[in-house]
Amino acid sequence: MRATAEFSLPVEVIQDDAQARIEVRRKPLGVVGSITPWNWPLMIAIWHVIPALRTGNTVVIKPSSLTPLTTIRFAELSNEVLSPGVLNIVTAECGIGSAVASHPDIAKMVFTCSTPIGKNIMQSACGNLKRLTLELGGNDAGIVLPDVSVEEIVPKIFAAAFNNNGQTCVALKRLYVHEDIHAALTKVATGVSTGNGLEKGVDLGPLQNKDQLDLVVALAEDTRKAGGRFLCGGIKPGGIGYFYPVTLVADVNDGMRLADEEQFGPILPISKYSDIDEAIRRANNSPFGLGGSVWAKDIEKAKILAMRLECGSAWVNTHADIQPNAPFGGMKESGFGVEFAREGLAEYTSIQTVKVKG
Repeated sequence: MRATAEFSLPVEVIQDDAQARIEVRRKPLGVVGSITPWNWPLMIAIWHVIPALRTGNTVVIKPSSLTPLTTIRFAELSNEVLSPGVLNIVTAECGIGSAVASHPDIAKMVFTCSTPIGKNIMQSACGNLKRLTLELGGNDAGIVLPDVSVEEIVPKIFAAAFNNNGQTCVALKRLYVHEDIHAALTKVATGVSTGNGLEKGVDLGPLQNKDQLDLVVALAEDTRKAGGRFLCGGIKPGGIGYFYPVTLVADVNDGMRLADEEQFGPILPISKYSDIDEAIRRANNSPFGLGGSVWAKDIEKAKILAMRLECGSAWVNTHADIQPNAPFGGMKESGFGVEFAREGLAEYTSIQTVKVKG
């Protein structure tokens, strides 16, 4: 919020002489519709709302029906200082999102969630040619070069893959390794405790909902049948709750569901590659293009390889490392438009060119 407050979109004068003065101005769009997901409900609501307000728009936000409470409270607190009608919130079960996206008085939709729902938003928004910012699904690849220090990178890779139990669009979801780092990752994974987060010593809690748990279970079973080698985890514990252990699976090949689909849970496929061109090809062989990373000691080589990845954000020796002054967005079926920085702020405006003849 503080970073966004510091950005501005000043008037750009592109000509000012005896013939004419030409100014390029940024104007608010009007009403912005926001639909947010269940995995980071408050944070992503703020990512949507604050730049919209900063550029002079009003907002109608619809949180996920699975996680509405923090967003409702955010709107309540905001409305203690905002003028009436500036920030509005609607909540309901499935169906209201398409009503928001198709409403003729809404000028722009900003949406964070899965690719299939994003395509539905696009269809609903076509009636009045709404502006769109879509941050959709991802199947981010991480490529480990043979010169790495395994001890240094393994904790970082683990955190990038299992942050929020893997329920993050830009989490590391496919790992390609040249040297065998299976043992080091497995050692970290087996030291992580999954359970009731209110109990001491617990590192990861349950998945957010039953549908997501069922998907992770189905992907694990499909991978087991296809010959994946489970290094740890892979068995849903008994009892109540949507718990699933941290799971690492080696010998995962392209064409397996776990390699091709976004798992959005605590299960990571690990694949070996024989040469770096093969690894880049396999990383790019996906309909998604949100993020990707290269891990190496040779920074210049890693940077060149990272720029070959077909994704909106590429990192070297880190992953999912986003910040408010760096544009963030996807390619291919991971969406379009950007958030953050001046580029993200501009997405909530229209350009008006004003030419004045002397």
